[in-house]
Amino acid sequence: MAARLVRDLVRVHPKPFVIAVSGAAVFAMCTVASSVVLRWVIDHVIGPRFSDGHVATSSVLIGLGLVVGIGCIRAVGVVIRRTFAGVAHWRIAETLSADVIARLVAQPVAWHQRRPSGELAARAGVDVDASVDVLSPLPYASSTVLLIVVSAGWMLFIDVPLGLFAVCVFPVLIGINLSYQHRVDRHFTAAQDHLGRLSAAVHESFEGVQVVKAFGAERRETERLAIIASQLRDERTAAVLLRGSFDSVLDAVPALANIGLIVLGALRIRSGNLTIGELASMIYMFTLLVFPLRLIGYALSALPHSLAGWARVREVLDEPVMDDPADRVGVAPDGIGVSFRGVAYCFEQDRPVLDDIALDVPIGRTVALVGATGAGKTTMLRLAAGLVGAASGSVATVAGQRAIVLQEAFLLGDTLRENIAFGRTYTDDQIWAALTTAEGREFVAELPNGLDTTVGERGVSLSGGQRQRVALARALVREPALLLLDDTTSALDPSTEARVVANLRVALRDATVLMVASRPSTIALADHVVFLDAGTIAATGTHAALLATNPLYRSLMEAFEVDRGAMAPGADARDVAGDAGSGA
Repeated sequence: MAARLVRDLVRVHPKPFVIAVSGAAVFAMCTVASSVVLRWVIDHVIGPRFSDGHVATSSVLIGLGLVVGIGCIRAVGVVIRRTFAGVAHWRIAETLSADVIARLVAQPVAWHQRRPSGELAARAGVDVDASVDVLSPLPYASSTVLLIVVSAGWMLFIDVPLGLFAVCVFPVLIGINLSYQHRVDRHFTAAQDHLGRLSAAVHESFEGVQVVKAFGAERRETERLAIIASQLRDERTAAVLLRGSFDSVLDAVPALANIGLIVLGALRIRSGNLTIGELASMIYMFTLLVFPLRLIGYALSALPHSLAGWARVREVLDEPVMDDPADRVGVAPDGIGVSFRGVAYCFEQDRPVLDDIALDVPIGRTVALVGATGAGKTTMLRLAAGLVGAASGSVATVAGQRAIVLQEAFLLGDTLRENIAFGRTYTDDQIWAALTTAEGREFVAELPNGLDTTVGERGVSLSGGQRQRVALARALVREPALLLLDDTTSALDPSTEARVVANLRVALRDATVLMVASRPSTIALADHVVFLDAGTIAATGTHAALLATNPLYRSLMEAFEVDRGAMAPGADARDVAGDAGSGA
């Protein structure tokens, strides 16, 4: 798995990684060469100076030139390795993040509805960062392998018995590294999973902060996040404790080996089988190898973390893109704006939300969907918008732009212009015309910077009604052939709401409007009313006709009116409207 991980990561941007490995190889060869030069300097410069009292100037210059030259080449290798290792690391991370985001964007809304947003954000963020952690030390680790092979050959060439003693230490150090990796792997995998859960839970809690505060659930949310955080802490602590033990052993083994080399080397010098320069060269080489061997340990310690992150990234990248329900929305027959033919839909098996819905809405008509909470009104809008797919039956709409405006308006922390254009290019005249129809021109004109006013995260600087009108303008500027409104005007006062609906009838006289409504005065403005009860169409007709002929419909309208009349002074009208008008 480790080799496959490295192969897959390097394949993303191979060139900078290969250059980094090449620089590391130059560094490794220069490290061995520096040991050879040290031997030469001791035996031909320092030794003769002590034994003969003098040394040739040419020998000093040659030694100095070798030391400086190899040092400079080694420094160049270090610069190349570090520079291009960083380039490879960040380019690969950038590409992986873009690939994950592209795959998330490619998945339809129905796919996202079954997964926590925070969990998905973690895959493109912390999991990608974790998966590329192994790349930074990898070029150095590869040079260490080369260094071990070449230095082992050099030490055996100098003196076989002493070389064998030094070389035997290498498998011990590598074995310690492998043992550490095997033991710490499960802790890093569990920690990465807990980190993803924590990210999802925090995102969810922040998203629903108003609900949390409204129900006084702050302590419950704090305890929930604390449990996940404690699990993450425990796994990370276990990994750190193992790392501490690993570092201690890795420090002790080379230190003891150096003592052994000095003792054995002194005996070999006394017997005449080794020179002082050769022993110094071997000890210098072995000392230089200690830190690179720790880098192998660092690479191996990062490997479990990277494997855990990579596995979570691959879950997203390897999952096939679901069929987009929008592709299953057909083209309605001539003269029909939206058509439902035997449509059924359920969130859970054996719990249908809609059952055998049959409805044709002519082009240019405004139809209100009315029903109690959970009747299936919002689901019908989502089916028409192509956000979800029908379990059976077919949905067809008029050719052209479809636009849906949800009850809870979502605004970016950007300017009003960007929130309305939403990635497209429109003239100011087009934007102002859309705001005029949505009854938002007046309040936008009064803002300090007009269309260029930044509204803050989620439009926090605007009231609920203002956010709804901006969201409606966002849909209207696209000149949709089918406009879907999910209780979009619930936060507006009745007179403003009536003006908005009247404006829509004028501006969209050739378009079809399908709207969820809960305010009787708004429902009365629709051309036709579709009354839903328990996921089926219970009755259709004008508002006045249904009031006169359908007791259940009349009872629901009376309940809406009673609920509004019972509101305490100063209460937000959208609270009641939202409760009455939100469909399952």
